[in-house]
Amino acid sequence: MKRNSPQAIQAETEPDEHILLVEDDVGLQKQMRWALAPYKVDIASSRLEALAKLSGELAYHIVVLDLGLPPDENGASEGLRTLDDILSSHSDTKIIVASGNVERVNAVRAVARGAFDFITKPIDVEVLKLVIQRGFRMYELEEENRALREESDRTASGMVFASNCMAQVRQMIDRVGPLDVSVLLVGETGTGKDVAAKALHDVSPRKGEPFIAINCASIPENLLESELFGHERGAFTGAIKRTHGKFELANNGTLFLDEIGDMPLALQAKLLRFLQERKLERVGGRDSISVNVRLICATNQKLEKLIAEQRFREDLFYRINDVRLELPPLREREGDCAVLAQHFLNTFNRLYYKQISGFTESALQAMSMHRWPGNVRELENRVKRAVIMSAGKRITAEDLDLADVKPVAQSLDIKTETEKLEKKLAREALAITQGNVSKAAKLLGVSRPHLYNLLGQG
Repeated sequence: MKRNSPQAIQAETEPDEHILLVEDDVGLQKQMRWALAPYKVDIASSRLEALAKLSGELAYHIVVLDLGLPPDENGASEGLRTLDDILSSHSDTKIIVASGNVERVNAVRAVARGAFDFITKPIDVEVLKLVIQRGFRMYELEEENRALREESDRTASGMVFASNCMAQVRQMIDRVGPLDVSVLLVGETGTGKDVAAKALHDVSPRKGEPFIAINCASIPENLLESELFGHERGAFTGAIKRTHGKFELANNGTLFLDEIGDMPLALQAKLLRFLQERKLERVGGRDSISVNVRLICATNQKLEKLIAEQRFREDLFYRINDVRLELPPLREREGDCAVLAQHFLNTFNRLYYKQISGFTESALQAMSMHRWPGNVRELENRVKRAVIMSAGKRITAEDLDLADVKPVAQSLDIKTETEKLEKKLAREALAITQGNVSKAAKLLGVSRPHLYNLLGQG
């Protein structure tokens, strides 16, 4: 075995990177531990021992595997079985197999089954170190790609989240979005129903077509019909020309009717007729106009209650409610507050040419304890105001106008308080890393699955 000075590559490696060596030769174990410094080499002498170590808390990105393991020291059956078992449960791990020249065919078989690379015995340590460095680099590149995909999924169409409940909402959007069905979005004011509606449009075949939104509660009753269905010239005082309504403007695309519960009963009847016939008449007109539009509605009211009070048509309710999607309030979105706050901070930093780096400990604690009656919209407004007014490098609880929030009395139950602390640290790590789950897990020194567990995702 050729030995290379550990100092020769000291600058090229991270001293805390762990490698798992699966080798039953005690002498070779000692040699490799010394020769591969500054890597930390952990030893497994058998397949079962290797699998046990890989199932522990420590993450091994690189495994150096001797194919000749007991009880088949002179063959490769146990080594290949070990390879298969590792990849089945740790598919991202880079496995470098070691075999003699006469066993080269087995090394090739190992690569064909998913091994990262192979090296022949006697091992040239310098060559092995180069292969290890390449393995770490490949793992990092794949991790970056995974993080980018996570970020893309997490922020798709403006949806920023880390919580399990919002992941379920996102999954429902991905499942329902491509189907040409009416969707009713329900949830408290400020929960992001408009963002969810746009996400539904963006995953549908209508993505390249118009997405038109209108708030039924913000337009006077006498103007809402014209806004939706358009009007002909002379239809009423001030109608000096033909005007297309939102339905026509959204043709082949999506129309989002926010606060549908505030639509007047007379207009509900006209909307129902359109949904039945897919044709409309402009105000003051007589011609029927065919329109191909997908309807998404939203409300913060209980439509069933409005139906009982005869303020909403039951037949219209069933027409707009092919699929019902509930958006949870921010107080129920475990871990999302810190992620959203950092997202808004980044946005307003760019908008107002500020360079605020993050939030203080008191700010993060205050945000986690606040009930957020205005939900995401309230959080966005508070962060916006804080970015504008803050003169410091980090936003404080006072900047967010949450200074009066008092911490909850701490219990003496160690398990409960430990769980609270872990969740708190997880949220802070997500805020620091701008919601990047992979980076947050690395910062905390835990695996991504463990971080998801801390956030209530599995």
